[in-house]
Amino acid sequence: LKMDVKTKHNRFINKDSLVFFATFSRYEKGKRLPINGFIEPVLSFLLPKVKKILVLDAPHPVSDTIDPIVEEYYHGRLKKKYFIHKLFYFPIYLFCKIPSKKTTRISYKLRDFFSVIFLAFKTKEKYDIFIGLEGVYVLAGIFLRKIGKITTVIYYVSDYAPNRFGNTLLNTFYLWLDRFCVQHADFTWDVSPAMLTARLDAGLDKRLAKKVIHVPNALFPDQIAFLPITKRISNSLVYMGILDTDQGAEFAIHALQHAVRKIPDITLHIIGGTEEDREKLKKVARDLSLEKQVIFYGFIPDNNKMAKIVRSCMVGIAPYRSFPDSFRWWGDAGKIRQYLASGLPVLTTHVPPLGRLVTKKGAAIMRKDTVKDFSDGIIQLLGDKKLYKKLSQKAEELSKENTWENTYL
Repeated sequence: LKMDVKTKHNRFINKDSLVFFATFSRYEKGKRLPINGFIEPVLSFLLPKVKKILVLDAPHPVSDTIDPIVEEYYHGRLKKKYFIHKLFYFPIYLFCKIPSKKTTRISYKLRDFFSVIFLAFKTKEKYDIFIGLEGVYVLAGIFLRKIGKITTVIYYVSDYAPNRFGNTLLNTFYLWLDRFCVQHADFTWDVSPAMLTARLDAGLDKRLAKKVIHVPNALFPDQIAFLPITKRISNSLVYMGILDTDQGAEFAIHALQHAVRKIPDITLHIIGGTEEDREKLKKVARDLSLEKQVIFYGFIPDNNKMAKIVRSCMVGIAPYRSFPDSFRWWGDAGKIRQYLASGLPVLTTHVPPLGRLVTKKGAAIMRKDTVKDFSDGIIQLLGDKKLYKKLSQKAEELSKENTWENTYL
């Protein structure tokens, strides 16, 4: 059934197709950062295959700009780029300007819904495919399909959690909107199969499961490369990703303190995070007398440069914390995919579904998210050369086909 559904939605992709892609990005000083909603992979896949792609890129609330950015691609080339000026949604814009530290804001959701409707009428064409990366985008897409502006609606889900906002009215609306989108969109693309399981447990009609397709995260071919084990930095760990508490970067530093007693020359290489987050972790490292063992690279916009650092290390760590409300229980884990693509054995906790899968496949070992158990895992991987080589070979094997082209085909 899943293969039949995927074949059905792929039939709309041809040289005459018109695609409307609504997504989001983080912007700083007028530049789009790599922290965005699949813009590069979607464009790389679709540009050679369709007639037109209309991209609505709405700045994430943590950005330093508010006005949505529009890009129009024809026959594989960018022909127009412009903003939806604040005057077109001025009352909503004023609402967005109200200071807030929240990353989910009603004002921005209203902006996003309006932007989809506004843009669909501004460009006048009827689109064969609408891909929305947020429920509110898809809600607008379903309305546009109803009035004949769109043929097929795809709900692209990058993260999901049944208790994302706790026991609040906002969480009730979030769950309602997600279920409505799964029910009324033509297809749902989930980055993790655990998302569908969570929805079914929450009461989703099982008959709707046939419209849900697992569309895993992936990498570009030049991000998949390996160094010989002898060329990697001896006794080195690498952590790649944001530095939120539930991702476990601080926890990893505490685990390092235990591991350094057995492996004095061990190092932890941390890629990512804001300056504020890095300063907090640097203080943790100083307090534990690990300044020389923990190396911070900051956020690296260039994926190839980031991948080069990852593949120079020995072990990739995914120290996700087992917090009950974390959406990591149901999401994908991009860091694990990059570790595998670098040929690195992975040390993971039991939280991420992908971590459990690659452990089963033989490219990772799993440990509890306790300092002692995780540090024991570090010592085991770095101390057992036979095990290390076995896991490294399996990592290379698993990653070779994990490309965006294969994901979307």
